[in-house]
Amino acid sequence: MSKVAVVFWSGTGNTEAMANAIVEGVKAAGADVDLVQVDDFKADDIAGYNGVIFGCPAMGDEVLEEDSFEPFFAEAESKLNGVPVALFGSYGWGGGKWMEDWVERTKNAGAKLFGDGLIAENAPDDDVLAECNKLGQDFAASL
Repeated sequence: MSKVAVVFWSGTGNTEAMANAIVEGVKAAGADVDLVQVDDFKADDIAGYNGVIFGCPAMGDEVLEEDSFEPFFAEAESKLNGVPVALFGSYGWGGGKWMEDWVERTKNAGAKLFGDGLIAENAPDDDVLAECNKLGQDFAASL
């Protein structure tokens, strides 16, 4: 059975709501899943999973959250070569440039990127939550 980590940071709860829907999708696909806030996950933990789904909202000038998530992800990049990875997050301004940049970083790290990053403007509505659930199911099924 595949084991997936959903690692996220959320300030307002929007990205956390997306993470919870993704977890339900992973479970529906029959995989084991751990939902972990980024401060409780280390880059070395990636090796214990068949795949990792990272979630972080856009912050500041469309960048990853700078105090916890960015330092974690900068360290994690060296551990992502060949690892199945999916990305998600929410934003409140801009057009999603942070996700485009994050996708590029993830590809450059050698990860097996699943999709192009799932984004939600502000709070995820029912349609976005359904997309999150599908992302979790499809990601787990691909492992």
